[in-house]
Amino acid sequence: MDYFSLCLNGICLLGQGVLHMAFISRLAGKRQELRYFVSYFFLLCIMDRIFRRIPFAIGAQLLVLYGINRFAMGSQPCLSCVSAILAIYVSQFSFGIVNSLEAVVFPGLMGKPLLYILILAATLAAFVVCACCYGMVLKFLSLAEGCHMPYIGLLLFPGLFIFISELYILHTSYGSLPAVLSLEEKGMHAMLMSFQVLGLGALLCTLYAYQRICQGFQAQAALDSLAQAAGAQKAYITEAQIRYEKTKAFRHDIKNHLSVLEGLLNGGRWEDGKNYLKKLEKASASLSVPCQTGNPVVDILLGEKLGLAKSEGITTEVSLCLPQPCGMDDFDLCVVFANALDNAIHACRADAGRSGRFIRIIGERQGDFYRLAFENTCLDGVLPPMGTGLSNIRAISEKYQGSMLAEQAGGFFSLNILLDISLQTEDSSRQGY
Repeated sequence: MDYFSLCLNGICLLGQGVLHMAFISRLAGKRQELRYFVSYFFLLCIMDRIFRRIPFAIGAQLLVLYGINRFAMGSQPCLSCVSAILAIYVSQFSFGIVNSLEAVVFPGLMGKPLLYILILAATLAAFVVCACCYGMVLKFLSLAEGCHMPYIGLLLFPGLFIFISELYILHTSYGSLPAVLSLEEKGMHAMLMSFQVLGLGALLCTLYAYQRICQGFQAQAALDSLAQAAGAQKAYITEAQIRYEKTKAFRHDIKNHLSVLEGLLNGGRWEDGKNYLKKLEKASASLSVPCQTGNPVVDILLGEKLGLAKSEGITTEVSLCLPQPCGMDDFDLCVVFANALDNAIHACRADAGRSGRFIRIIGERQGDFYRLAFENTCLDGVLPPMGTGLSNIRAISEKYQGSMLAEQAGGFFSLNILLDISLQTEDSSRQGY
């Protein structure tokens, strides 16, 4: 190998190393660190010496990229696999397109100084094509932790056949080229270039279609969430109307009740008076809600959810008083409390064999922020992926410039929600003024 080929090979390895690591880091939403680039470039140089002109080099690259993404960056297995395959897939097709163009143009320039300049230009063009394709993939796809990307592994199968075909082309058609190509051979290389352009186009179209499908899933999940919250609000409003009618009827009859009680006491029927008073206490207790938070919607919601929890033997504890004015929409409060309590009841129900099951709700104002904490017992294990309920709660927290943190350890689950109520409270005060 001459010095030019050696330098060109080094440039290719360095460029591929930088592009591959930058791509998988951004695709997985991980921080780019110099040690990852240096380690990968060093391993690429070793693999180039060992697997030169052997197809197994691609497999070794895949394993190295997967290992760095999985074990060094800490990504999930499926995410690491998809990132590695897409990185190699795009780079192989990008260089394959330029190789096809070189196969048509370069044989006629053998032995001329212009050939070296064109080779460098072609290598640069391959890097540009690869970087542009990586940018389009990143635009259509994000594999960062927590993103809603269902069945992401299925994306690999449509391009698998094309990818294998590309590897076969690289190791059969571009090994050595004659000084002069016939018209038929030039046509073959032009067809190969078209095939590789279509391969990249097929990948990008597939990712675009997948992005649209994911957006459809997210829109449907949002609609389901709104339908759930609207249904819950309707139920709570109906319950409030029923309580109002009962209270209205009780207040209407309270004079009659007091008259009856007065008659019993004046007649010396003390025992009958006590019994009648107990009945009045029971009637009045049925009109009140077990929790007084300062918000009627939340009071009714807590009464329903915590009543369900108590019926299943779950201990409940509430230390909550919403500020007045709260500054939060009743609909948003309903979404937060309904989803958090549904998840807590479900977790306690799954841990039915455990004694001391509990659900605890804490709310406190901290300056311009309001902190809500939901704690409950649960099965010990790894925190499951974020579902629709927690996603809705996170959306509400972001709406109020806050944050959400879910943690699980030692058989206990805690959900902390921080909401900025300063601006909302000021707006409510201005409207009241």
